[in-house]
Amino acid sequence: MIGRILPSGVAAAELVAYPEDLKPHPGEEHLISRAVEKRRRDFIGARHCARQALAQLGEPAVAIGKGGTGEPLFPRGVVGSLTHCDGYRAAALAHRLRFRSVGIDAEPHGQLPEGVLDSVSLPAERQWLGAVLPGTGLHLDRLLFCAKEATYKAWFPLTGRWLGFEDAHITFTVDQESASAGEGTFHSDLLIPGHTTDGGAPLRSFDGRWVITDGLILTAIVEG
Repeated sequence: MIGRILPSGVAAAELVAYPEDLKPHPGEEHLISRAVEKRRRDFIGARHCARQALAQLGEPAVAIGKGGTGEPLFPRGVVGSLTHCDGYRAAALAHRLRFRSVGIDAEPHGQLPEGVLDSVSLPAERQWLGAVLPGTGLHLDRLLFCAKEATYKAWFPLTGRWLGFEDAHITFTVDQESASAGEGTFHSDLLIPGHTTDGGAPLRSFDGRWVITDGLILTAIVEG
């Protein structure tokens, strides 16, 4: 599913049915030794997908560590992103020489819990949500949240800095055709300075893609 919204050159793997015999990489067990079972399964499943993606890139199946803010630490020369939600885990990875950053997110296709939208959106985004295509059957509030998460995951590896929900303005291409197809594009305008640590140009915006399928919302940003 996630491959539908990723460009050529990005390796992806996903896990829907969780194998009961799936074990963590020996080099990762210490990271989840005290985690509850759900957290363990999400951690193990997403990193299992990451190693499948590494194999597609011709890279060894190494342990994937965790940074100071919980971010995955991929092998040198590889960029990528992990995601998980109920019933789904996925990874998308690419070689750094080809892409600067990758951000993916998955959410259940359902309405956000009451009160959450105001804390994760800008007034202009809420105005759009109130006006766009009534009766589409799409939970666009959750789509907005999913796009914000992908934006942060693409931003952080390049800046090493926090990006709040209020720091990116997301706009979508959603018309009757895209609503019927359950897929489209989005644009993230970054509202704070995007100075990077990789020697590349400062970040000003991202462009991404979204798809709604099999009860899931998936978003992806791949920065070239």
